[in-house]
Amino acid sequence: MFTGIVQALGTISQLDRRGEDIRLRVDAGRLDMSDVALGDSISTNGVCLTVVEFGTDYYCADVSAETIRYSGFAHYGNGSSVNLEKAMRPTDRFGGHIVSGHVDGVGAVSAINKHADYVEIWIKAPAELARYIAHKGSITVDGVSLTVNKVNGAEFMLWIIPHTLQETVIGTYQNGTQVNLEVDVVARYLERLMLGDQAAEPKAGNIDMAFLAENGFLRK
Repeated sequence: MFTGIVQALGTISQLDRRGEDIRLRVDAGRLDMSDVALGDSISTNGVCLTVVEFGTDYYCADVSAETIRYSGFAHYGNGSSVNLEKAMRPTDRFGGHIVSGHVDGVGAVSAINKHADYVEIWIKAPAELARYIAHKGSITVDGVSLTVNKVNGAEFMLWIIPHTLQETVIGTYQNGTQVNLEVDVVARYLERLMLGDQAAEPKAGNIDMAFLAENGFLRK
């Protein structure tokens, strides 16, 4: 588990395609590797990856076809910058929100507006994720825990302070940049809980307007 507080900026120094999978070597930058062991998890641009090889300033990890399909790794290459966070320990300060490192989908930066003390960034999420994104709720963007400041359909807006711009890959965003999105896990559990007994039925779907109407959640 992670908190979405980025600890360092890394760089993909080698990317080898092995059939449908990828083996990555990541230069860890300022990330403290002194307590890293084989099998540890490191969030790499929001994706939980398992360390299969490491040194004092790098680690290697395998990225499966499934992860590539649901994240931005299909568009990464040698030299790509990535946000890094080691898995949290029970004694760590919980500075962000609960982040699993399981990316839900890829969004795209749709607008960037610069202000005196912050940058306003709009991101368009996949339509199927829109219901999980709420005003003042939490969302993870490329591994960074952020607060949603405004929502308009499948688009949402973030206010990014200078420190975050400097310490994460968000400072490199441009219109069209693709980003890894992980919605708040609490929203997903609530959706499943609201299905009630229907959750045990084969092919139980997600909550939609028809489900809400059938179960009396909508006023007539």
